[in-house]
Amino acid sequence: MDLKEYGFINTMISEDVRGIPARVTAVHKERYELICIYGQTYGKLKASIYYNQQQESFPTTGDFVIIQYNESGDSLIIKTLERKSKFSRNNFSGHAAEYVKTVKEQVVASNFDYVFIMASLNQDFNLKRIERYLTLAWQSGGSPVVILTKSDLVDDYSEQIRAVEKIAPGIGIFAVSAKTGHGIESLSDYLKPGKTIVLLGSSGIGKSSLVNALAGEVLMAIKEIREDDSRGRHTTTHRQLIKLPSGTMVIDTPGMRELGMWDVNVGLNEAFTDVESYFGKCKFSDCRHKSEPGCAIKQAIENGELSQERWNSYLQIKSEAQFVDNRSRYLREKDARNKSIAMWKKRNRKG
Repeated sequence: MDLKEYGFINTMISEDVRGIPARVTAVHKERYELICIYGQTYGKLKASIYYNQQQESFPTTGDFVIIQYNESGDSLIIKTLERKSKFSRNNFSGHAAEYVKTVKEQVVASNFDYVFIMASLNQDFNLKRIERYLTLAWQSGGSPVVILTKSDLVDDYSEQIRAVEKIAPGIGIFAVSAKTGHGIESLSDYLKPGKTIVLLGSSGIGKSSLVNALAGEVLMAIKEIREDDSRGRHTTTHRQLIKLPSGTMVIDTPGMRELGMWDVNVGLNEAFTDVESYFGKCKFSDCRHKSEPGCAIKQAIENGELSQERWNSYLQIKSEAQFVDNRSRYLREKDARNKSIAMWKKRNRKG
């Protein structure tokens, strides 16, 4: 097995590295499916990784890692290599955001080239959700592509196309139907050997159906979904990387619809360039874009150059990102204070 078929490049590792490279193709709690020069194998983390590294350094689907290969059992994952792209979500450890004690970054997919932002043309079509996904896609390091699925269910989708073009200028936008095959060939430019695509979209949007259509065969199971609103039983239950006959890899994951706003400043700038282009045009440099005179944002909305809905979407995403950032900073500082107090008490007890 040549790992280059899975996107590996020799320059990813130094010559003195001990072990062999592998790529993570699936994650099952503390056990990992891997592909390496010896073919498919399984691996577990080296114990020290749990104690010496942050959760963000734990391997995830798409990661390239260094392993100590074991032909008779689980191999040992000793290092996660640097990522060129990644999707992260907030990990609140099972608590509601207002009660959370720790906010951690959980990486759910990595090392992809393209982000297929998937939205259905049925009643589930949601422009605000696409705006949110575009922010995440630009932040991730991958190149966004918008895929509008289930084109067979509507006679005319030109209005949806125009709506997406307004919020995603210059980005590829394709209407497809996995059921009829319509539009599938138009995606051929992205289906190159060694390239990796990650699918981003809500459950029931047709991710598994698209994978099967791209492959030309059934690679993923599909359960019954109501076509008009995408409700019903959904398919993907764990993060996995699938290799298509074309040599392209696809990462599908059930967690993508739950992605939170983790450090998305770059993504926000890219996804809302039309909004931020007005910021330097206000009369006052410290304009808060509320009731200040000479506000370029207010003027643009009044003139019809910028919609109120677009401005509200920007504020909502920025507010969520700011909340996570503030909460994370507060918890880090609180943890540092508690450790300092504990050390002070320990020294005084000894004295």
